[in-house]
Amino acid sequence: MEKFDEQLLILYASQTGNAMDAAERLGREAERRGCPSVSVLSIDEFQPIDLPNKEAVIFIVSTTGQGDNPDSMKGFWRFLLQKNLTREWLKGVHYAVFGLGDSSYQKYNFVAKKLDKRLSDLGATTIIERGLGDDQHSSGYEGALDPWMSALWIMLYQKNHKLLPSGPDFVTPDATFIDQPKLQIIYHDVEEGVPPLSSAKELKYLEMQLERARSMTPGKFSGNDRPDCFLRMCLLVSIVVIILDLLIQTKNHLLSRPDSGKDVSHFEFDAVSSSIDYEVGDVLEVLPGQSPAAVDAFIRRCGLNPESYITVQPRDAENHHFLNPPLSPVKLKSFIELTMDVASASPRRYFFEVMSFFATAEHEKERLQYFASPEGRDDLYQYNQKERRTVLEVLEDFPSVQMPFEWLVQLVPPLKTRAYSISSSHSAHPNQVHLTVSVVSWTTPYKRKRTGLCSAWLASLDPEQRVFIPAWFRKGSLPPPPPSLPLILIGPGTGCAPFHGFVEERALQSKTVSTAPIIFFFGCRSDKDDFLYRDFWLSHSQKNGVLSEDKGGGFYVAFSRDQPQKVYVQHKMREQSMKIWSLLTQGAAVYVAGSANKMPSDVFSVFEEIVSTESGVSREAALRWIRTLEKAGKYHVEAWS
Repeated sequence: MEKFDEQLLILYASQTGNAMDAAERLGREAERRGCPSVSVLSIDEFQPIDLPNKEAVIFIVSTTGQGDNPDSMKGFWRFLLQKNLTREWLKGVHYAVFGLGDSSYQKYNFVAKKLDKRLSDLGATTIIERGLGDDQHSSGYEGALDPWMSALWIMLYQKNHKLLPSGPDFVTPDATFIDQPKLQIIYHDVEEGVPPLSSAKELKYLEMQLERARSMTPGKFSGNDRPDCFLRMCLLVSIVVIILDLLIQTKNHLLSRPDSGKDVSHFEFDAVSSSIDYEVGDVLEVLPGQSPAAVDAFIRRCGLNPESYITVQPRDAENHHFLNPPLSPVKLKSFIELTMDVASASPRRYFFEVMSFFATAEHEKERLQYFASPEGRDDLYQYNQKERRTVLEVLEDFPSVQMPFEWLVQLVPPLKTRAYSISSSHSAHPNQVHLTVSVVSWTTPYKRKRTGLCSAWLASLDPEQRVFIPAWFRKGSLPPPPPSLPLILIGPGTGCAPFHGFVEERALQSKTVSTAPIIFFFGCRSDKDDFLYRDFWLSHSQKNGVLSEDKGGGFYVAFSRDQPQKVYVQHKMREQSMKIWSLLTQGAAVYVAGSANKMPSDVFSVFEEIVSTESGVSREAALRWIRTLEKAGKYHVEAWS
């Protein structure tokens, strides 16, 4: 008896939404090519025990951090690693893997590579060689996805004609292919009133609106809709404000020299909604506020009523368990402010395709159709991603387009939290959390000035405004070390942020218990311009401080631009080769944080060199030694692009 179904199953594991977009595009293309049954699911919506019963499965998976699985894939991956699964468990199952990654990271597309190998080890048969999308490609990940998809249809047809009964080259004409949006908007007459003037009730109202709005589109957001807490920041060192009967005394301190080309600040926050708890090495996720002017302009451009109350639900709502209990209405303007990134993120390719169906000006329709076509891919990338055009800017460039709000809710990129390494010790600052934030700014190829949404928003907060900041705490890649563990820290630039917390905590611990030494390698451009936390590091490197040589530690700074030859943290590490090896032989743990470009791999190479030189073994043996260090949980990297 035939045990396989004839459905094409597409599973995606996405952290930022790219893999979901790629999977949904793959699903649409399969339907256009006459595939009788296509299912697109987030991998955490699929029961892995059912995998042996599938005929054909396409995996679209992203790699996060330093080769990590997306959150949605962690349970699925744990299941696949079970030792009781045999080498014939997936015999007869055909699969394909496409990965989304960034080749500037050391473990490029690591998740796709290990998934491909594991599926093969369990007996599954590959349909096509895995595809690897690269953010560094001139067309982004689509530069690899387009040719991979074209080859996929041919190979899929060869494996099973029933999946593409009209052949691999058949395509339904685009002009007839515009489906209903996946979502429906229900408008409500009931007015819930304006938020009360009391700060406590205003905060509760914001929490309610946020949880309601984000729960209405559950596929777009990972994690908990309800923040762990709300934070409050004041921009003056000495300002004191009473909110919710709590004393708020926080500050914003510029760390870099004004006009130095860098804009790095130290921000301090107090929790105003509940007590907070975190460990050094943890990460704070912040939901940024959007420009009120931009939100209002979007609402006007789309002809929406900001005061109406809405609920958003899937068109096939009866099949979705999260609608029980029924959703409560939320104000339309609040929904946009809290869930839709209208003035920062660039829309996806499908956004332009759907726009083309609603364009009434012929020249706009033709241009949008071209952008959505394979031939227009590179030009779209230049117009859209390279320029970082926002949804609002794109809509203003095509004034004849009037998209229904349902399509906008489905296709506008979600407003995502931004993650920052925490730079404080909770033991040293109870109920406070500190961040080290570089205000991101750049110029596009066509000379447009851009700034990072969250960093610029944090830096612009007015102390006179009552701004509550939704925040979530999560574990990062840097586990908190016990006081007895020697540490080798490498953190150039804002990579020093988590180690500010490490040193604060170790200094506090040293008052009551014996602590192991720390050596810290910091790097920046110039002593005068961007020596972040200068006084802090120097104070702890003197007078028996936790970074002092008296305690077996050390603090070493590389100023890359203060001399004719550039000096980086790698050079300072070589100068302290014997000291590093001595600490490693004492069981020290290595922590690396900072830019993901070349720094982590360069630092890794220097460790190889040091181990080889100081122990007298070959580079190959040194590499194996460091890999053992990694497996033992004593080599940690947290890097960001």
